[in-house]
Amino acid sequence: MAAQIEMDGTDANTVVTETTCGICLEEPRDPLNLPCGHSFCDGCLNEWRSRYGVEEEMRRKCPICRATIPPSKEMVSTLLTCRAAKLKLEDYGETSSEQYHDVCRDLAQVEELVGADWDGVTVLEDDRQPAVVMPDYIHNAALRGAIKSVLKWISANHTEDRVNAISGPERMCMPILFIATMNNHLMLMTLLLQLGADADLRNSNGVTTLGILFSDMKGSAAFLRRGNGANLKLANLLDSEFGGRRCEIVNHSSRPELNGKTCINDEYLPDSNQYKVTLETKSKEVLVLGPDNLKRRDRTPQDCGYYIEFKNGRTIRHDFDSNEDCQAFVAALNNGETQPAVTEEAEAAAELAAAELLAELGLDDSPSVPSSGCKAKKSKKKKKGGKKKRK
Repeated sequence: MAAQIEMDGTDANTVVTETTCGICLEEPRDPLNLPCGHSFCDGCLNEWRSRYGVEEEMRRKCPICRATIPPSKEMVSTLLTCRAAKLKLEDYGETSSEQYHDVCRDLAQVEELVGADWDGVTVLEDDRQPAVVMPDYIHNAALRGAIKSVLKWISANHTEDRVNAISGPERMCMPILFIATMNNHLMLMTLLLQLGADADLRNSNGVTTLGILFSDMKGSAAFLRRGNGANLKLANLLDSEFGGRRCEIVNHSSRPELNGKTCINDEYLPDSNQYKVTLETKSKEVLVLGPDNLKRRDRTPQDCGYYIEFKNGRTIRHDFDSNEDCQAFVAALNNGETQPAVTEEAEAAAELAAAELLAELGLDDSPSVPSSGCKAKKSKKKKKGGKKKRK
C-alpha cells in the first residue's frame, strides 16, 4: 500500500510508493533495497555514504528510519585483505616487524570505516553484475606478467568477461589490468586493452587503473625534479597538458595531409610551449607542433594505432601506414579472417622495436620479450633411440 508523507513545502497529497527513492523522491535508478525495507537510488545512497567507507556515524544509518546499513562489498573486501595480511605475518612470526604494525594500523582504520556494530555477516547487496573472480594462479601470473598463462585463461571461456576479471575479496578485488599496471607489465597491459579491458574499473578502495597510473606519473614528476641528476625534460613532459599522450593532428595549414593522423608526444618544449612528436606510422617522422595542432585521441580496441600480437610464445608489434589500415587489421582479426603471414624480417624488426621500448622504460627484463631483438632459439628435438645399429 502506498504511504502518504506530508513534507514542508509540498502538497499533502504527495504519494511516495515503495518504488520511490527515499532521498530524491523520484523513481529509483539502479535501486538498492536496505534490510530495513527502504529503497534508494544507488547513486543517491552512495552520496549519502560512500561504498568505500563511512566516517560519519549518522551515515551508517538509513536516512529515513535510522536502521543500521550493512557495509558494502568493497568495505568487506578491504577488511578481508587487511585481516589476511595480518594473519600471514603472524603465521611467519613477524609480529614485531614494522610491516606488522602498519598492517594493524590499516586494519584498525578499516574496522572504523566499516563500523563496530556490523554483525560480521550481512553485506549490502546491489544489482551490479558480479565480476568473474580469477583463480589464484592467474592472479600470480598477472603479477609476474606471464602473458601466455593470462591470455590462455581468458580465451578458455568466451561466455565470461574474463578480460575484466577481478582477484578475490581478500586481494582487494583488483582487475587484471590493474594488476598488470601496478607491476609495469607494458605488453600485458596493451594486450588486455586490445581485448577490451575497462580501465575505469575500481578495486575495493575505489582506485581505478587510470588512477594508480596517473598518481604514479605525478609522483614521478616530483621525484624527477629532485637532486643533482634531475630529469627536467621528463618532468616537464609529465606535467604538461599533452605530455606522453597519443594525439590527433588538427589545423595544420602548411601540411594539411597530416591532419587526422595520430602521433605520440615525446618531449615538451617549455620555452616555445610546443611538443616534439613522433608520427604513429611506419616512417616514425618527428615533428614539432603546438597545442593548437593537437587533440587527444586515446587508444581504443578498435583505434589502437598499432597492434601487439602474442604468437608462438612471443609478442609481435604490427605498425601501419595509416589508422585506417590498423582498424581494418583489427576488424579482420575480430571477424576471424586470416592475416598475411609475417616475414622473419618484419618479425625481427618488431621484436627489436618492442625490446628497445621496454629498455627505454626500464622494463627490459620482461620474461615475455626476447632481449635486443634476438630471435628466440627453437628447441631441437632429440631423435629417439640414437643411431640405428647395423645388422
